[in-house]
Amino acid sequence: MWNCTENQIEFVFIRHGKTKANQEKRYLGKTEEPLSELGREELSGRRYPKIQSLFTSPMIRCRQTAELLYPGLSYQCVSEWEEMDFGCFEGKNYEDLKDDADYQRWIDSGGTLPFPKGESREAFIMRCGRGLEYVLEQLPKQETLKNLPVGAIVHGGTIMALLSHYGSCGDYFDYQCQNGEGYRCLVHFRKESIRITEIEKVVLERGKA
Repeated sequence: MWNCTENQIEFVFIRHGKTKANQEKRYLGKTEEPLSELGREELSGRRYPKIQSLFTSPMIRCRQTAELLYPGLSYQCVSEWEEMDFGCFEGKNYEDLKDDADYQRWIDSGGTLPFPKGESREAFIMRCGRGLEYVLEQLPKQETLKNLPVGAIVHGGTIMALLSHYGSCGDYFDYQCQNGEGYRCLVHFRKESIRITEIEKVVLERGKA
């Protein structure tokens, strides 16, 4: 359990590599889809930060990314970090939806309306937050932590949800990132309290670690 004094640890949140649907700019939520060849090539050509432990969404695109970036490192899946349920928009892109009245209403709302037959942003953020609470409960006591960040291979939506909710200087869509990219940050936690500070883009160099 967390103690009454504030703990802090660095996290690296990385969005999974590209899939075919990502390349076609389709809404990819609850659908299971593996990484594309392009996605694998892009990940293999970058050097990612060293980490001490690894957590992922259970979806195959995240697990495959974790295994490519950190081969041999065991990871723990966090079910609450699955991507948002896009409902009726799942598997479709702008060209498919541009004449859809429900889609236009969603666009006009700034993306705040729930997805038809899908998930609301508020419910998604709360779900992702429960996942972060779970991860923090799994970490060893502060004095036994290595001087390396905790890694999280997740979805773009998961990153936006966590950083906008627990951070203090950005809205939901401010934390969009491309496949294979992500953010470093400090997660501060104590009993019933989490906050995220020092959010910055992960700098990715070319070549393998």
